[in-house]
Amino acid sequence: MQSKFPPLPVRVVVALVVIGTLAYFGFKSLAQNGDDTLSASGTIEAAIVNVSPEISGKVTETLVGEGDAVTKNQPLLHLDGSLLAAQKAVASAAVDSANAALASAQTKYDQTLQAALAAQAAQRPADWKTSAPSEFDQPNWYIEQDDQIAAVQTELDAAKVAIDAAMTKLDKVIVRLDVTDYLNAEKRLAEARTAFVIAEQVKDQAGSASDNSGLLDAAQDYYDDALIELDDAEKEYNDLLDTEAVTDVEYARGQVLVAQQRYDAAYARLLTLQTGAESPAVISAAKALDQAKSALSQAEASLSLIEAQIAKLAINAPMDGVILTRNVEPGEFVQPGAVALTMADLSNLTITVYIPEDRYGLISLGQTAEVKVDSFPDMTFNAAVVHIADQAEFTPRNVQTVEGRSSTMYAVKLNLQDPEGKLKIGMPADVVFK
Repeated sequence: MQSKFPPLPVRVVVALVVIGTLAYFGFKSLAQNGDDTLSASGTIEAAIVNVSPEISGKVTETLVGEGDAVTKNQPLLHLDGSLLAAQKAVASAAVDSANAALASAQTKYDQTLQAALAAQAAQRPADWKTSAPSEFDQPNWYIEQDDQIAAVQTELDAAKVAIDAAMTKLDKVIVRLDVTDYLNAEKRLAEARTAFVIAEQVKDQAGSASDNSGLLDAAQDYYDDALIELDDAEKEYNDLLDTEAVTDVEYARGQVLVAQQRYDAAYARLLTLQTGAESPAVISAAKALDQAKSALSQAEASLSLIEAQIAKLAINAPMDGVILTRNVEPGEFVQPGAVALTMADLSNLTITVYIPEDRYGLISLGQTAEVKVDSFPDMTFNAAVVHIADQAEFTPRNVQTVEGRSSTMYAVKLNLQDPEGKLKIGMPADVVFK
């Protein structure tokens, strides 16, 4: 008997099969029973954690196997710590050395400070008795030591500025006047003076060494030549002293010397005031003490770093759960971040199902549901909605027609109750919402 209808094309048949499959697996998860009950299907899931070492090393011991139940912070495996143990010994020795250096620096500082304070106490009565210049209306002790030191420091800074300014002015005077003859004569005079002083010393030494006339004559000739050069140099220099250019140069050079002397006098005054805790010796000892403290802190930090690395030689469980896979064996070398173990928290199982948009309003947070799995057909497990997606997903995603929008789905996540531990990750399950 022939059919009244012509045979369907292959593409149409395939399309019908695909649609039928989607209708079964997709909308089976959406079966609407006669009593208007909403049901869906999904797969049981759990939080899976990859356990990885934070440092590299050779595995010396594995303490768990696949399927073992573990508790939080329970040791799972150990890494070789021989190298870190040696490094810790070196770091500990460095800490001991730094402690000894700190104790020595502290003792030196205390002794230096004590001596400086004693010297200051002995000097203070003499300072009180010293009269101030007649231009002062107050006695010497009227201004406190710290204020006097600050004032001298200000004067010292000003003197340094004056030296730089005087040197700059001298350079400008020399360049502007172009006193080449004077500068050459001055250089000749300086060299002649030095040569004469040396010649005079050689002559005296030759006269006291022996009665050798040849040695005395040679020394005398050297002395005479140096004296003649000195007389000529002085004459050449004195002939240039009356010029205005020479006067300007001499004044500028005098300003340099005065500024330098001002600086030296201010510095000498600063040293006399820096007594007691402000003395240079105490300040130097205090700096050495600070350096010793810094060295100790650095040594302790290095030791703490090594101790932190040693603590990471034991890889512990991050949570309560069950070991799913073990990827390492004793003797293997592992790198930081490599997955050594995989574990899951089977006490917190979830299942995610998809609800169409037109049924979305029937679901609410906290709503309960019954879950059944093929492995235990006679048992029913309780579940509760803990999350509802705030964005829809399309099945397929490129549906743009009004009819296709009926396939728009929302993900709903439920928390399962399995006190007997019968459910496993990956089990397909059917959910019926109450």
